Amino acid sequence: MSAADTTTPAKVPPPRQAPPPAVPKAPRRRRTSGGAAVPWALLAPCLLILALVMGYPLVRLVTLSFQKFGQSQLWGFQPAESVGFDNFSKVLGDSEFWTVVVRTIVFAVGSVVFTMVIGMLIALLLQRVSGWVKTLINIALVASWGMPIIVATTVFKWLFDSDYGVFNALLSKLPGVDMIGHNWFASGPQGLAVIMLLVVWGAVPFVVITLSAGLTQVPSELEEAARLDGAGAWGVFRYVTLPILKPIVVMLTTLSVIWDMGVFPQVFVMRGGHPEAEFQLLTTYSYDRAFVVNDYAQGSAIALLTVLLLLGVVAVYMRQMLQIGEVE
Repeated sequence: MSAADTTTPAKVPPPRQAPPPAVPKAPRRRRTSGGAAVPWALLAPCLLILALVMGYPLVRLVTLSFQKFGQSQLWGFQPAESVGFDNFSKVLGDSEFWTVVVRTIVFAVGSVVFTMVIGMLIALLLQRVSGWVKTLINIALVASWGMPIIVATTVFKWLFDSDYGVFNALLSKLPGVDMIGHNWFASGPQGLAVIMLLVVWGAVPFVVITLSAGLTQVPSELEEAARLDGAGAWGVFRYVTLPILKPIVVMLTTLSVIWDMGVFPQVFVMRGGHPEAEFQLLTTYSYDRAFVVNDYAQGSAIALLTVLLLLGVVAVYMRQMLQIGEVE
């Protein structure tokens, strides 16, 4: 045995592994004490404008509704007296007020139903026409939507005029129909139907444009799958299109109720500034009490009750939107 065989080999130490590179730590953001105040500072100009434009009139409206305030108080001959809930008691105890409330609700519901139905039909129609036809219809919708209310009301007065009205002349061309000289405003229901048509005509463009934008978000794959399952046109609309459009429909319906319950210039101008009793809505009724009878306190009470009624509609809208958000 040689010396080389008896010599044990020297152990070689394992190579040292290089330490992993240090991960740079993200710099900590210092929380400033004024960070929470920045959004409020940015919103301050808008909130100030809203407080001046809307806040003061609302506060003044509430104040007047609890006072005795007529012409004597307006001109400073007598001071305004606090009467508590007397104005509300007189208004709520007046049968004429409740007649106006029912008339306003019926008018608003009818206008909203016709607006939503016609708007939905036109929006669905726009999805099935060629591009140039769709463009022409959109131009007509925007033009009618942009027309001032006073101008539109004047046009409708001419269309339904008893002597020179185009509508009566067209109806008289039908077999057995003679509408020449017919006065549409001789009775309240017929006159309000004409005003309702004017309101619907002015509201449909906004509904159509909004619903058309919503229809572009309906997946065509879902509609095709429903057709393959045997659903017809109504089934596709009811079970596919309408559920997707539900948030938009709820929003448009609520806004339409608020707008249609606040209709004023259409009735005021259509009746020459002096709406008869059977044409009175809550807005015109409040105006007459305040500026025709010169009972500003009672007019303010009627206006405040109208605001509370509309707040109930807004509460229903918010509840519906929260339920839709929870489902989604």
